[in-house]
Amino acid sequence: MNAKVLRVGVIGGGQLARMMTVPAINLGIELSVLAEQPGSSAALATTMVGDYTQIEVAREFANTVDVITFDHEHVPLAVLEALEADGVSVQPPSKALAFAQNKLHMRQRLGALGLPMPAWAEIQSAVALDAFIAENGGEAILKTPIGGYDGKGVRVVRSSADASDWLENIGNFGGSLLAEEKVDFVRELAQLSARRLSGESKPWPLVQTIQENGVCSVVLAPAPEVSAETLQRTADIASAVAEAIGVTGVLAVEMFEARDGRILINELAMRPHNSGHFSIEGSVTSQFEQHLRAVLDLPLGSTAPRATHSVMVNLLGVDDSNNFVQAFDKALAAHPEAKIHTYGKGARAGRKMGHVTVVADDAAHALAQAKGAAAVLLQG
Repeated sequence: MNAKVLRVGVIGGGQLARMMTVPAINLGIELSVLAEQPGSSAALATTMVGDYTQIEVAREFANTVDVITFDHEHVPLAVLEALEADGVSVQPPSKALAFAQNKLHMRQRLGALGLPMPAWAEIQSAVALDAFIAENGGEAILKTPIGGYDGKGVRVVRSSADASDWLENIGNFGGSLLAEEKVDFVRELAQLSARRLSGESKPWPLVQTIQENGVCSVVLAPAPEVSAETLQRTADIASAVAEAIGVTGVLAVEMFEARDGRILINELAMRPHNSGHFSIEGSVTSQFEQHLRAVLDLPLGSTAPRATHSVMVNLLGVDDSNNFVQAFDKALAAHPEAKIHTYGKGARAGRKMGHVTVVADDAAHALAQAKGAAAVLLQG
């Protein structure tokens, strides 16, 4: 008698769905992808192309799988709720994804849980924004509650005049904007963990992320020179978020380590995350394998490191012509320790085109090798 094949459907055809393909094959999982357009990053696993915002398209896709999960958080809640009403297993569920889709709702929920955050306010007028700026040292971070990522939908403001366009079109953002304290931080950290449906959860080591123009550029795993107190605090924060809002699968909690010693939640992502790509080579169980295990409610794998240090460097497009492939031989020859991942995307300045990971027992060596391989690829 043949064992039942487990079928996971991923909505979204980006690089995260692409990187779920190999662990799905290894686990004997049938992975299907609903891609937005032909030729997506996850083309190898794409079984359907369509508009995921349309309930009937999502229903047709859901009928072919056992569990629905995501490459991104942009599927409308109404679509997810309709699938759940049909009896479809949606992981993470719509009740959790609601807080990843709307930063204002996230702040409200985390505030109700008493979790540490920058000072923030819901903004509906220029007067309210100017008052918040005045109360917070003369400048603030202003965000659109929905739709922003990788530096988009975020700006530094020193007066309401800096956001006149957003304020004039505030209806496009649900009627409100989100103002936050501009945190004076030492560095940015990310705590990844995974939680399965029945409640088991496991964290990866805390990592440090380094940003370039609002986009993650480098990830250091584990985060260097972190106190035991900070490690405990960040792990507790991630666990509290996952439990309280019912996250299943991988959860990334991005945080600031403020100069005054505070650890403050910046953003949440309920899916495999850029800060966890190091785990493909750097951990016993990668975030992509763990996500599949978790959404299927299978026992979670070990998150122990395979080496003392892992460094991940993003390959960010520099122009519209270099897709890195032409420099593969040079990079592989010069940096044989480097593991190079490409995302099958057309070249575009600033776009995440791939990443390089190096694992080693020496942190400086791993960083130099990863940056060196990335430089060769970027030069073409």
